[in-house]
Amino acid sequence: MKGLLCSPLPMLLLLLPPQETELGFAGPKCRTGPLDLVFVIDSSRSVRPFEFETMRQFLVGLLRALDVGPNATRVGVIQYSSQVQSVFPLGAFSRHEDMERAIHALVPLAQGTMTGLAIQYAMNVAFSVAEGARPPEARVPRVAVIVTDGRPQDRVAEVAAQARARGIEIYAVGVQRADVGSLRAMASPPLDEHVFLVESFDLIQEFGLQFQGRLCAIDHCSFRNHSCQHECVSTLGGPQCRCREGHDLLPDGRRCQARDLCNGVDHGCKFQCVSEGLSYRCLCPEGRQLQANGKSCSRCREGHVDLVLLVDGSKSVRPQNFELVKRFVNQIVDFLDVSPEGTRVGLVQFSSRVRTEFPLGRYGTAAEVKQAVLAVEYMERGTMTGMALRHLVEHSFSEAQGARPRALNVPRVGLVFTDGRSQDDISAWAARAKEEGIVMYAVGVGKAVEEELREIASEPPELHVSYSPDFSTMTHLLENLKGSICPEEGISAGTELRSPCDCESLMEFQGRTLGALDSLTQNLAQLIARLENLENQLANRK
Repeated sequence: MKGLLCSPLPMLLLLLPPQETELGFAGPKCRTGPLDLVFVIDSSRSVRPFEFETMRQFLVGLLRALDVGPNATRVGVIQYSSQVQSVFPLGAFSRHEDMERAIHALVPLAQGTMTGLAIQYAMNVAFSVAEGARPPEARVPRVAVIVTDGRPQDRVAEVAAQARARGIEIYAVGVQRADVGSLRAMASPPLDEHVFLVESFDLIQEFGLQFQGRLCAIDHCSFRNHSCQHECVSTLGGPQCRCREGHDLLPDGRRCQARDLCNGVDHGCKFQCVSEGLSYRCLCPEGRQLQANGKSCSRCREGHVDLVLLVDGSKSVRPQNFELVKRFVNQIVDFLDVSPEGTRVGLVQFSSRVRTEFPLGRYGTAAEVKQAVLAVEYMERGTMTGMALRHLVEHSFSEAQGARPRALNVPRVGLVFTDGRSQDDISAWAARAKEEGIVMYAVGVGKAVEEELREIASEPPELHVSYSPDFSTMTHLLENLKGSICPEEGISAGTELRSPCDCESLMEFQGRTLGALDSLTQNLAQLIARLENLENQLANRK
């Protein structure tokens, strides 16, 4: 990004006489009624000192046009680069001079340009009641003015859509070399009223006047055909539809749909969360009961499995999604009766290399496993799934890594989690894993390739391949994996874990051996009788 707010502003403003460098907008202050207004200012490293000073004056001049106060317009300012910093929140000041003092003390962050991160902060923090925003039931319009001069280094479309769905009206102001596509992706509809591309001082001044005029707009809902399904609210750019509590606005800006509360709250469900109107409830898989806390499920009853989870840590996963993957792994652990004698769990992460995070024999309780999972650090880099499968076969299920001897008949289960195509060949080691008796499950997310998932997985694929289009909706995959998690319901139904040296095993072996010897003796007797009969026939012919 170039400049903190808008890089051409400072140069143009410095051409004016000193008495005109502090911008103000003519006319009386706009009486908008209650309004929560947050300025989101690009503070990237390319800003120059004189550009930064001009940005201050422009922002101060714009604020002077507003009727600020606790019951009128509340103003907050945040700046962002590679991080986000609150200059002052909505509830901090009710006087112009206090705001101006804070703006004059502003120091640029001078790093990258994470505009999506800034919008996320504005949505979750800057417009929160704790920061001074009025509560949603007060129906006070929430307006964000994003000022930038270049292309974001992260994604903005998705988070901006979420912010708009929560009722935040977004103005996107780009200066000089700003990316128009990004501005349009951020702004509220109609775009011709919410996207500004500033190329000269005249346009900057025009933007200030237009913005002030919109603050003074009359009730648009009273004379426009808004077609809102539930409620229309007059905002700076025109009518805006709102939904009743527990519902979100659809992309068409008019209709509403029930909100999936499970994706918006920390529900704590150990298996599956289901939204029901304004509430939600936790579910357990078939055959398991919900515990008294309403969140946990009963564990597998007699499951004995050596389970190794092979987790994709490539750069395409992204850090925030890798945290969701770790949470997903811990939901799997919640199913298991983890103990040295019961289920053992190992975790391997792969990218351009392979790293055993912890082997099968290290942890003896579910709590220890879950704590170790949370401590795993994201690798990034490439996607060498073939190399990871080789590591799984050659090392992860060795007795040195904690796997139990094959003579104990403990099922060996490998679960491969990936979000994209492998950069190396997987065929040989995918086949080798199954030849070694490892039951393979493949879980794909996002851009995972179906043919690779099917090649990794054991037969039949409908029981061993799972897919989710999004990291945030992976929970439903747990039901598909129940066969590997609860052996009494899946791959090892009827499998009995016993030592080959215990008394019952020895007696069973002896019985099978004696039976085989009796059968062999009978067969030999029949063979001898036939030989004697043949000899008698030959003797009679002579």
